[in-house]
Amino acid sequence: MSRTSLDIVLLRTFLEVVESGGFAVAAERLALTPSAVSGHIKRLELATQSRLLERTTRSLQLTAAGELLITYARNIIGLEREARARLSGASISGRIRIGASEDFAGSWLPQVLETFHRWHPQASIELKVGITAGLIRQLQAEQLEVVFGKQCSRVAENGELLWQEELVWAFAAQRPFAAAGEVALAAFPEPCIYRESAITALSQAAKPWRLAFESSSMAGCLAAARAGFAVAPVARSQLRDGLRALGADEGMPPLPDACFYAFANPGSSAAQALIARVKEVGWRRRFAGQEP
Repeated sequence: MSRTSLDIVLLRTFLEVVESGGFAVAAERLALTPSAVSGHIKRLELATQSRLLERTTRSLQLTAAGELLITYARNIIGLEREARARLSGASISGRIRIGASEDFAGSWLPQVLETFHRWHPQASIELKVGITAGLIRQLQAEQLEVVFGKQCSRVAENGELLWQEELVWAFAAQRPFAAAGEVALAAFPEPCIYRESAITALSQAAKPWRLAFESSSMAGCLAAARAGFAVAPVARSQLRDGLRALGADEGMPPLPDACFYAFANPGSSAAQALIARVKEVGWRRRFAGQEP
């Protein structure tokens, strides 16, 4: 039996369901009803003659066929966006001032900038790396056009949630960890949401701790963790070779999710174009640490 062509509208719905983690959120983002979203997925499954999603009342998982199709869907939709942007002549030029937290700048920004430059070769970038709270103040003072930062809770400000991922306790992969002992902590200086979340979790668990290493560099905190000198609270996507995530088996309490946001000044077409590129890269790399 021949298969019908893949409708890009259905692929876009499929991608949104996967990236948002559910039908209801996808429906809201696409301005559709949940039943319409469900209908799109059924039509796509009929077109591919494959079951794409395993759904329960509490979770949504890609099947093997879904994992294969999602890669193609991201590429197809990304190319379609690029084609529309270039055909419309909507090129961005001039200097764009960006603020980014170090974990974002180190892990995600290189691919974002490569994609953005391909779409808008006449634009130039000025980057400031720092703590999210300080960068947002610079944004409000109109010293930046867009800020990519993190919170450990949903924010009511004009931030756009990009992705959400687990915060973990990073420690040396090959070093023993004393579960019953005092936790030596590696953290950024205040104010830092990772630091605040770690201290709150340890205090609520009545687990003794001390600040053993403080650095304004993510590389520094990860180096301390890799050396077995201290435990560093980081987003799961920050784990590198030589590091492992400590959990309940090692006596470590759970941490909240890290929420990564884009904050932009209203009316900045350059900022909105850059945020769109962040989403495009994120969709391809599965932001939430599940595949990057």
